[in-house]
Amino acid sequence: MRTHHLPPVLRQHLAALRMLLVFTVLTGIVYPLVVTGIAQTVFPHQANGSLVTTNGKPVASRLIGQNFALPKKNPGDPKEELRPDPKWFQPRPSVGGYDPMASGASNLGPNNANLIKAVRERRAAVAAFDEVSPATVPADAVTASGSGLDPAVSRAYAYEQVNRVAKACRLTPARVEKLVTDHVQGRVLGFLGQESVNIVELNHDLAGLM
Repeated sequence: MRTHHLPPVLRQHLAALRMLLVFTVLTGIVYPLVVTGIAQTVFPHQANGSLVTTNGKPVASRLIGQNFALPKKNPGDPKEELRPDPKWFQPRPSVGGYDPMASGASNLGPNNANLIKAVRERRAAVAAFDEVSPATVPADAVTASGSGLDPAVSRAYAYEQVNRVAKACRLTPARVEKLVTDHVQGRVLGFLGQESVNIVELNHDLAGLM
């Protein structure tokens, strides 16, 4: 169709429509296909969600933390609090209960009375659960992450739980401690952040020992 005989306004709209179609194809079809193809070829594990599998079936993602709690006594009661299972390494607290649909932090400041009270209660509970002194409980054991879905804890918190897990699983502390050591991840690029332990991966391999 010849457009030079059309009114200027209509020609501008047709040019804009052609640009829209071209960039829709480029950015909506070609670019996603190219990026997906590269990701599946070079980083297939990461591109598919960094899944952790058992017997070939996905059971978790190493990027998303989860609860390792005992079954509820009354499953239909939303007010019943989850109780940590002593045979599993426990993650740090989560404001949203590790619900992927409720990701987020408490947004409470360090001087907030409710946060201070919660930290004190968590410290006492963790110390009693792991049978250690409250003074030795690491900070990440009593404070939630910004996302509420952090799968990792500090190496200090992971090692603190060794004796409790070994006792509950009827394994030697040395064997469980070695498992933790094997899962210690170094700092990003060697200098960013702190050493950590991915609890999802750790518990997955712990299940293999049991």
